[in-house]
Amino acid sequence: EVQLVESGGGLVQAGGSLTLSCAASGFIWDDYVIGWFRQAPGKEREGVSCTKSRDGSTIYADSVKGRFTISKDNAKKTLLLQMNSLKPEDTAVYYCAAEYGILCPDVDEYDYSGQGTQVTVSS
Repeated sequence: EVQLVESGGGLVQAGGSLTLSCAASGFIWDDYVIGWFRQAPGKEREGVSCTKSRDGSTIYADSVKGRFTISKDNAKKTLLLQMNSLKPEDTAVYYCAAEYGILCPDVDEYDYSGQGTQVTVSS
């Protein structure tokens, strides 16, 4: 059974930092693309970042480039998202997601996702 369990969300002031973590199990780590998406109340899902399965290259949404960093701990099968210089518009539930394959998918095409972790940025 595939499991993706997020942690690390919370309340932070604008300009602050948080690190989200996603513990993965139940699938072959190297065969999957893994990433983060978020959803704010009343808004559509937004892909935040993704790391490809083979070469580990990364993709970021324009809205988070230069502020967020995605990384993987392959030994622990853990995905991290370091978020710096947070803004109120980053407030959302953040989800870890996985998709079988090589290339980062569209946000609605992930095979699996976790339950999410709330990030709230106050102004």
